[in-house]
Amino acid sequence: MKLTAPIPVLRIFDEAKAKAFYVDWLGFTVDWEHRFGDDFPLYLQVSRDGCVLHLSEHHGDATPGSRLRIHCDDIDGFATDLKQRPYKFAHPGAPEKMPWGTRELTLGDPFGNRLTFSSPPG
Repeated sequence: MKLTAPIPVLRIFDEAKAKAFYVDWLGFTVDWEHRFGDDFPLYLQVSRDGCVLHLSEHHGDATPGSRLRIHCDDIDGFATDLKQRPYKFAHPGAPEKMPWGTRELTLGDPFGNRLTFSSPPG
């Protein structure tokens, strides 16, 4: 038996805002999208490197305001990449050194979810 990394489901309320944040700014790719019919809520998977997220407009799939941690092997490179991409709703600073040894950058999505990108300790 083998367990794999979990895939978090984050609640979204607006497809255009979600894609502007996750795809256009953070650099994720849309892997697939699903709707049960016309004018139904969207459920989609986005990924970047080994990070996979599910985003859902379905009521009850997830709670707005969730927080998740995403390990990043080059937090400074990631922060530099974000600063080079235009996104008028966020202008992140430099990653912060944490007391437990990691360096972290926390970003809020348009729906109240918080994503903390974290470097390895040391």
